[in-house]
Amino acid sequence: MPKLEGFEFWSRTLRGARHVVAPMVDQSELAWRLLSRRHGAQLCYTPMLHAQVFVRDANYRKENLYCDVCPEDRPLIVQFCANDPEVFVQAALLAQDYCDAIDLNLGCPQMIAKRGHYGAFLQEEWDLLQRMILLAHERLSVPVTCKIRVFPEIDKTVRYAQMLEKAGCQLLTVHGRTKEQKGPLSGTASWEHIKAVRKAVAIPVFANGNIQCLRDVERCIQDTGVQGVMSAEGNLHNPALFEGRSPAVWELVEEYLDIVRQHPCPLSYVRAHLFKLWHHTLQVHQQLREELAKVKTLEGIAAVSQELKLRCQEDISRQKEGEKPSGGLPFFHWICQPYFRPGPKEGSKENGGARSKRALEEEEGTTDVLSKNKQKKKLRNPHKTFDPSLKPKYAKCDQCGNPKGNRCVFNLCRGCCKKRAFKETADCPGHGLLFKTKLERSLAWKGAQPRLQEPQQAGPGEPGGFPEVVGSALA
Repeated sequence: MPKLEGFEFWSRTLRGARHVVAPMVDQSELAWRLLSRRHGAQLCYTPMLHAQVFVRDANYRKENLYCDVCPEDRPLIVQFCANDPEVFVQAALLAQDYCDAIDLNLGCPQMIAKRGHYGAFLQEEWDLLQRMILLAHERLSVPVTCKIRVFPEIDKTVRYAQMLEKAGCQLLTVHGRTKEQKGPLSGTASWEHIKAVRKAVAIPVFANGNIQCLRDVERCIQDTGVQGVMSAEGNLHNPALFEGRSPAVWELVEEYLDIVRQHPCPLSYVRAHLFKLWHHTLQVHQQLREELAKVKTLEGIAAVSQELKLRCQEDISRQKEGEKPSGGLPFFHWICQPYFRPGPKEGSKENGGARSKRALEEEEGTTDVLSKNKQKKKLRNPHKTFDPSLKPKYAKCDQCGNPKGNRCVFNLCRGCCKKRAFKETADCPGHGLLFKTKLERSLAWKGAQPRLQEPQQAGPGEPGGFPEVVGSALA
């Protein structure tokens, strides 16, 4: 059967999907996809998989795709991150029998993508991307798709999309934010960029960004003309988003936990989902946040969730007629609803002095963005600084430049000292290396052992010797 392309692929293989669950690392696992499909999702993506690891590690393939095969979980698109055409295609060939298309991640803006040189950090390397898409288009039995972020300029974004289409991309998902728009600096996604791309290409386009409820889905399709709408954050806080419903949180939590019992996944995934679903309730009943973070079993998580349900029901029983939700929420905290990520200024007020990356940059006079880990350290100790010039100075190893041991006899770090001490059979008390001492002890021990006399060999005819050979016997 010939490979379907473009709109034919979208309408026949993907069944004209309009409601799409985004690829989310550690979050769009099989159990969550099945829950989302039960509540209106028509197409799902796997979490982003690393192509290089997928090729070399059979266990990684098994845990992330092969064991997650389920007839209900179709249509399904497998997403890879990669920066090498051959590796991308090898991974895709191993996955193509388990999905309906292969997606190349060109949208991840996180620091790990920058270090690994993939995702949105490939968006300037058009020659490489052309080769990757073209090779995949030629060799795969399923279509290749792409998920991208926009450039600040609409015309450059349009040319970027047209280049991917020309290379062989059969469906394009456009996240209407630039790679710099992330975390507290996310801002609003630009539907104008998405609309321009949709008009400029002849393949189906999905929109991603600013989707928090079904009305947003309908408005996005109407304003941009796209074939479908993808949701990530909105789906995590309300898996029934595509149904246009906002059910009680515990309704979806209990359904999700039932699915997890049938299709197990790492406990960290389950915990993360419940933190999202119960987000607003955990702002009210904060003592249960610690409990949810500590439990080590699925049943333990279910027990904390049950306690949250009971607390919510108590809140409902105490609710006064005409009472409105607190905290500026559209619904009461026990109802599934969107979470609007605060901007830098709102975040600092909401967290009682917690400052955003931008605020910390201005305060320290540096343009470097602090990592989440450093922000947490800064919150615990407001006087902590990450200025390299203020860090304590250490004497450097003469060979590799790492800090040397203060008492090293060779003025080296431990690694270099160990190599030299072994080579020269020397000691370094500063690093606790005693190669010379141990050798001397070994030789002394051997010298103290009594020598065993070697037994003398008896001659022929003597007791224990060889028998004499009779001449006639040789005749």
